[in-house]
Formats: sequence, C-alpha cells, structure tokens
Amino acid sequence: MVTKHIVPTLDDVARAAGVSRSTASRAINGGDRVSPEAQQAVDAAILRLGYAPNRAARSLVTRRTDSIALVVPEPDARILTDPFLAGVVRGVSEGLGGTDLQLVLLLARQGERPGHIARYLNSGHVDGVIIASHHKDDRLEPELRSGTLPGVFVGRPFDSAGLHYVDVDNAAGARVATQRLVDRGCRRVAALTGPQDMTAALDRYEGWRRTLSRAGLPTDAVATGDFTVEGGAAAMERVLAEHPDVDGVFAASDLMASGALQVLRAHGRSVPDDVAIVGFDALGAERTTPRLTTVLQPVVEMVAAATSTLLDMLAGDDVHPEPRIFVPRLVEGESA
Repeated sequence: MVTKHIVPTLDDVARAAGVSRSTASRAINGGDRVSPEAQQAVDAAILRLGYAPNRAARSLVTRRTDSIALVVPEPDARILTDPFLAGVVRGVSEGLGGTDLQLVLLLARQGERPGHIARYLNSGHVDGVIIASHHKDDRLEPELRSGTLPGVFVGRPFDSAGLHYVDVDNAAGARVATQRLVDRGCRRVAALTGPQDMTAALDRYEGWRRTLSRAGLPTDAVATGDFTVEGGAAAMERVLAEHPDVDGVFAASDLMASGALQVLRAHGRSVPDDVAIVGFDALGAERTTPRLTTVLQPVVEMVAAATSTLLDMLAGDDVHPEPRIFVPRLVEGESA
C-alpha cells in the first residue's frame, strides 16, 4: 500500500502556530502588522511542517515575482565567447547568493523588433533588472526612466538622468593606454574602436583622441570594430592598408587586441618592436602571445556594486542617485 504524501497548507501552518490564517499569510509574505511572537510561531510551524509557500499565490499577495532580469542585448554567441559578458552573468548570479531571487537572462534575438525587451520588462514579469552591454537603439533607457521597475545599468547610459548605473572611467582608461604608447615613442598611434552606439566605445575613443591631440600627434588612424576578435582583426587590416606607418595601437577591448595581434603577425610585424599594442579589459590578456599590456576594467567589483544597488532598491532602501565610477589602471604585459 502506497502512503500518499500530504502537502501542508497555509491553514495547517495557521493552526500549528495558533494564529489566524490572515496573520499566517502576512508573516509568510513579509507583511506588516505581525507581532514578533506571531512571526516566531509561524516560522517554527513552517519548519516543523515542511511548508513551502505557493509562489503563484504569494505573487498575488505581494505583487512580487521573486526574480530579476539580467539584460544583455547581444546575440547568445557573444555570451559564450566574450569574457566581459560571461563575467557579468557570473557576477550577478553570485551576487544573488543568499537570496530567494531567481535570475532571468534576456538576450537579443536576430530580427527582434526594437523595444521588445523593454516591453517585456515593464509587463510585470520581474521585480528588477540589471542591464549590461546596452546599445543606443535598445530603448531600454526611456522605458526604465518612465516606468516603475527598479533597474541598474552596468555601463553609462546615453542619457543618465534619473537612472542608476555603475561604470569604469573609460576615457581615463583610454588615456592611460594611449599615454603608454606615446611615452614608448610611438608617433602613429591607431585606435581600434568599439561600436559607436555604445557609450564605452565612444568614451574610449575620446580618451585616445584627446591624449594624442595633447601630444601633438595625428588622430586620423581610426577603424571601428565590435569588441570581438574578428572585429579587431578586420579593423587592424583596414588600419594597415590606410596607414602602413602605424607603430602603436590602442584596441578598445582585449578581444579586439587579440585579433589585431593575429593580423600584425600575419603581416610580419613584430610586437612590440615594430608595433606596440595596448588593450582594454584585462580579461584573458595573459593568454595572448606576447602577453598583452592592457587596462583593467574591474568587472567583478562593478557587477557586485550593481547587484547590491538593485537589492537595496528592491528592499525599499534609499539609494544614492550618484553613479559608482571605478578607476582603471594599467596592467603590465609584453606588448607595449
């Protein structure tokens, strides 16, 4: 004979705790007007009975889904190959450790209509959102600004008014990288930039341009990429075709720098003797040959700060509106 397992109900918890059903419900769902004694009795009854709240019913009471979204408006292949994006996913997941919140990962899909993700977020599917690697046309900034969903950006929004974000000082990092090349004696320093619809790429380009301008050096050796190895290789090919006298390269990401190294090697250019190169991110730079000189972007700390800020917002705490900006630093390698 098979004994049927009886699942305890809210009524069972209320009876075991010696409180009303409504008091038990408020105690379970974190409501107010529950005495410490009643809360303790309900908590003890839950442990004794092995009661598990019905999440759907709980959501009706609290209007919470117990989940947050991590939005990465990039193709899913980028998540597997880009160490920055992989670090963001891992960092948010770890930041939610010790909470009951589930992580929902939202990626861009090919052919997806602009604003699709933004509409999903504002439809009550999640309690909050962290957004990384966003582009200007994603429509995420105006949607979050006009809605009520708590959210934090990893990376400066184009229009940051009314939005919370964390970032590294991208312009300062580019200045450090470019100055290293100038101090080395490079006189034709190229920039392999990222997508021009992302603030990180624009800020890194501007840091490169201003540093060369102050040094009295030309700023016309520029090729746009997409923060990938392939994009860096293609950009390096264009630079060599248009500026064969290039002797220094600032790549806006380590992946782009890796692609540039491959191209320089194929063209018989020695690094750093013929062409010196500095990357940006310090994620996997030690795996290149030669080991890449790069600028540290503290992804772990940035994502931890973003996750902590969002958790404070969900808890109803006062969150300071000023962004958290991290200071970059040069990581020594052998390429510059």
